[in-house]
Formats: sequence, structure tokens, C-alpha cells
Amino acid sequence: MLDFRTQIQAYIRAQALPIDKYSHQPRLYQLATTLGEGLVYDDDVLYAAAWLHDLGVFIGHRPADPAELAAWDNVAYALKMVPDLLHQWQFPSAKIAAVLAAIAQHSPQQTPTSLEASLLRDADILEQLGAVGILRIVSKVGRDTRYRTFGDALATLEHNLQTLPSQLCLAISQQLAQARIAVLAEFTTAAQAEAQGQPW
Repeated sequence: MLDFRTQIQAYIRAQALPIDKYSHQPRLYQLATTLGEGLVYDDDVLYAAAWLHDLGVFIGHRPADPAELAAWDNVAYALKMVPDLLHQWQFPSAKIAAVLAAIAQHSPQQTPTSLEASLLRDADILEQLGAVGILRIVSKVGRDTRYRTFGDALATLEHNLQTLPSQLCLAISQQLAQARIAVLAEFTTAAQAEAQGQPW
């Protein structure tokens, strides 16, 4: 039987639609482990939470109706679906609650209560900054109800720049954020200058 990590990765590779949704998971896990270097944490918990936290944002899992999608709680969906999936893949039962806690606390507005949750949350915040953050937001223009125009995307990028860096928990995260912040600041400033006050 395949180990649970292989099964999790194969499942997400198949379910992550549109296809650009897939790259976030391996990148996020790698970034979280970089933040955790020298620290003692449960890597099984971090792996499962990093790969499964966005299950509810994939086509086929989220609602197709725009009105329902606008009110959709993708985290609640993941918390509902993940336990059965982990049991199916023979993930250690005693660790499932910790995976769910990390998923529940990965958003910037949450307060993490474990190191695994802190690593996941900081890594996810870093993913919203810098060049990767720009690509992830801009790619959604026209296909996501939140981003009808480039102006909507730019407003989110500016909001992220203003609010997210101060929410990072770990000193290493704050250090790694500096280069990403500089890239995002330069981009938003240039975009506004090039638009010359014209509507997007």
C-alpha cells in the first residue's frame, strides 16, 4: 500500500482545479519546512495540513453558483472532508486533530495554537506576498467573483502589502518577508503610476 504522503499528493494533483491551483501545495509545504528548520514540530501534521488546507477552493468541491460561492467557507469544507480522507489513507489517527487545528488556524485572521499551525499560517502569508503573490492574484482576474478587473486584483495586492507583514508570527518569517515585500511594493507602485489615474 502507498504511504499516506504519496496518496495525499496524488489526490491533490487530481483534485486541484483549475490546474494552477496545484503548485501552491508543494511550494507551501517546502516554505513551511524552511521556516521550521531547527525547530521541533510534527512533520506529518504539517505535511497533511499544507497539502489539504485548500481542498474547498477547487472546482468540483466549491459551489458553481456565484451567489453560493460568494458565501462559501472553504475552510469549513476542508475541516469536514479531511478526517475521512486521512483515515482512508491510513494517516495516524492520533494526529488528525492537530491537522484540523492547523487547517482551521492557517488564515491571517486566526491565532495559531501550535507550532505546526504557526508554520503553515506564516508560509501561507508569505505566499501572498512577492512575485508569487502577484501571480496568484492576477491569474484569478475574470474567473473569480472577487476579481472582475485588474483594479480589483491590485486593490487586494495593496491590502496584502499593508496588512499581512505585521501578522507574521515567527522571526524567520519576518526576515524572509522583506524581499517579497519589496517586490510587491515596487509592483503596486509601478502599476498605479502606469495607469495614470485611468480606470482598470
